[in-house]
Amino acid sequence: MTTTMTLPQRLGAPLARSMTRLRRVLEALQPAALLAARLYVARVFFMSGLTKLRDWETTVALFTDEYHVPLLPPEVAAAMGTAGELVLPVLLVLGLGGRFAALGLMVVNAVAVISLAEITDAALQQHVFWGSLLLGLLLWGPGPWSADHGLARRLQRAVG
Repeated sequence: MTTTMTLPQRLGAPLARSMTRLRRVLEALQPAALLAARLYVARVFFMSGLTKLRDWETTVALFTDEYHVPLLPPEVAAAMGTAGELVLPVLLVLGLGGRFAALGLMVVNAVAVISLAEITDAALQQHVFWGSLLLGLLLWGPGPWSADHGLARRLQRAVG
């Protein structure tokens, strides 16, 4: 007696194989995607920090008149924001303390949005995009192409 396979049964195995292949390709691309996200976001914040550093008087004036950072004097807010925008992107690019750097830049990003009295929709969308990339890096880490990954492997070998 022969049984006839239904359409879902005939399509099931090839579809499952295709999905497995697709998953493997996407997983193989993850390290490159995480590195690209790190490089992109780091560049945005680092360039902003360099701009602030180039004209310190204007930066302090902006923090006095435009950016209303809660609880901090404008000079302190300017120094902390600029330092964060210069140091944290370097850590992010290296993937050294990658999750810490992503979290720190998320704070810088959030404070920038909160402290501006008026922000255009386009600027807000940029901040949301950067925040989304940073959230992904915070959740999944900087990836295998990072100093964190190399240090973890060395530590694992040394321990056992």
